[in-house]
Amino acid sequence: MGAKRSADSQLVERCDNYAAMTPHQVMIKLITESEESQNAAFSREPYRITECQQCAATSKQRMNDM
Repeated sequence: MGAKRSADSQLVERCDNYAAMTPHQVMIKLITESEESQNAAFSREPYRITECQQCAATSKQRMNDM
């Protein structure tokens, strides 16, 4: 992923909009992938969600695909 911690302990990752390393907020979120309500409880997958703190661009990546 190329994430680093800056001197002030912020997570720094590459932002494609800036083509540079910028501070990011990172979280893990469970997202339901099934449209059928009876299977929804079994179709939740963890995603890594990042948001650039300079331009607010977000991205998500399924953790099982990393």
